[in-house]
Amino acid sequence: MTTTLVERDGGRPDLRRLLSDNGALGGLIVLVAALSVMAPNFLTAQNLLNVGVQAAVVAVLAFGQTFVIVSGGIDLSVGSVAALSGMVAAWSFTEAGLPGWLALVAGLVTGLAAGLVNGVMVSYGRLPAFIATLAMLSVARGLTLVVSDGTPKSTPDEITALGSTIGDYLPVPLLVMLLVFGLTGIILTRTYAGRTMYAIGGNADAARLSGINVRRSTLVVYGLAGVFAAVAGLLLAGRLASAGPQAAVGYELDAIAAVVIGGASLSGGVGRATGTFVGALVLAVLRNGLNQLQVTPFWQQVVIGVVIALAVLFDTLRRRNK
Repeated sequence: MTTTLVERDGGRPDLRRLLSDNGALGGLIVLVAALSVMAPNFLTAQNLLNVGVQAAVVAVLAFGQTFVIVSGGIDLSVGSVAALSGMVAAWSFTEAGLPGWLALVAGLVTGLAAGLVNGVMVSYGRLPAFIATLAMLSVARGLTLVVSDGTPKSTPDEITALGSTIGDYLPVPLLVMLLVFGLTGIILTRTYAGRTMYAIGGNADAARLSGINVRRSTLVVYGLAGVFAAVAGLLLAGRLASAGPQAAVGYELDAIAAVVIGGASLSGGVGRATGTFVGALVLAVLRNGLNQLQVTPFWQQVVIGVVIALAVLFDTLRRRNK
């Protein structure tokens, strides 16, 4: 009789093996348990919803980053692209006079265009992904400042609705995050594009020899990352009811951290939507818990950095011992 990944002994779930194969999930459970003891208000329904809302923007960015990292690349521009997409959408509404829904589309198209430019530089220009996306980080942030003239701009109702709540308890950002999570999982596991990402990340030369159009696939990867960055930017603008020129500064680092905490390999070929989702929750839970414990923002950065390093170290050791 064969044994599945998480079942053994007559079909009973093997929790130890599940946690062993999902180190980030085990870390999240330990973190939640510790914070529930140390911060009495942590496990309230309202606070848990707040954690989900706080995780949403970084999680959506991280899902797009997952495609890039799985394929063996890196995208440092997603934070700036998110800010540019939100600003273009707001500018299209306030300055160009476009309807709200069309302004939202303009924001998505902006993210797609930025992602495709990244893809062209990496796949056809043969620039290292680090350099190409670092350049886009600067260009997108600069364009955000140019478009906004350095001042925030209000968003239409169609975008503000993305930061609202359905009824009394169901935040829209949480729903969007879950939808993007599901879409990411489907793309990675059920589509040809997802299979090519793993193939290219594992060995680009072997993927090319097997008939995969590596250049076109790379273009698709960065295009998807750009669209997901745009969605994150629109979510952030919706939550704030305005698009700011300094929005999402440093978010690209949180997105990369979430992917890596989730078990992805920066060398490519390894990564899952579930791992990224858990990684984003780890960061959100940690920040929320530290706020409740009244830890200063300066020390929060130190703690988060240490947690990221330990998470990657433990995951590396776990993989070596398997």
